[in-house]
Amino acid sequence: MAMKEMSFMDHLEELRTRLIRILIILVISFAGCYHFSSEISEFLLIPLREAIGTEGKVIFTGLFDKVMAEFQISFWSCVFFASPLWFREAWLFIKPGLYEKEVNAIRPFLVVGFFLFLCGVAFGYYIVFPFTFKTLVTYGVGNVEAMLNLQDYLLLASKILVFLGILFQLPNVMLIMGFMGLVTKYSLRSWRRYTAVIFALVAAIVTPTTDVLSMMVVWVPMMVLYEIGILGVAWIVHPYLKRKHMGESA
Repeated sequence: MAMKEMSFMDHLEELRTRLIRILIILVISFAGCYHFSSEISEFLLIPLREAIGTEGKVIFTGLFDKVMAEFQISFWSCVFFASPLWFREAWLFIKPGLYEKEVNAIRPFLVVGFFLFLCGVAFGYYIVFPFTFKTLVTYGVGNVEAMLNLQDYLLLASKILVFLGILFQLPNVMLIMGFMGLVTKYSLRSWRRYTAVIFALVAAIVTPTTDVLSMMVVWVPMMVLYEIGILGVAWIVHPYLKRKHMGESA
């Protein structure tokens, strides 16, 4: 049975309450992130500055570029740092409409999903950024000073980190699809060659350079994630569905 029976008006009231709480969480988080926006920006600039060294500068060309950059960084940062709190509010809204068995089944995927998102962000910052920036700076003609726009870089860096965090949800998505019966270990294995091509295109988009090594830095981990997803479906989903089928047949 579902956790709690609620009327339509109760659902609307609960939704309003949760939305107000999420807004408050984001506003408070935004204020905190804006206070430390310079430190956050400096942290994001480290990989770029290490790549360009003394051969380039990070500049701003518009009067409000630094202000707008810090507002954008504060927004993305508050969404990220406050995600456990606002996601908890969203979960508490959804939870009463679920059965106890569904709650127990979904909860592990939420924890794993957040962990994978952090892994994706860390992978982008510590591996993709240094390697890609160094390649881009040293590519082509030499003895040229780099003049890089602050706002453009910070916005691009934020988008790439969020994208990689989402991309690292691949094993989690594959497990969910396996439990839903949409994929099996056999179908996933048969799709390897097509997946490799799609991931190559994604890697080419994420790393805007024609250098093959830079693309491989993104492509190889994506294929590893895909293989991890296959193992998860084979070792977790298939045995679970087999036990469930045997239990229903008994």
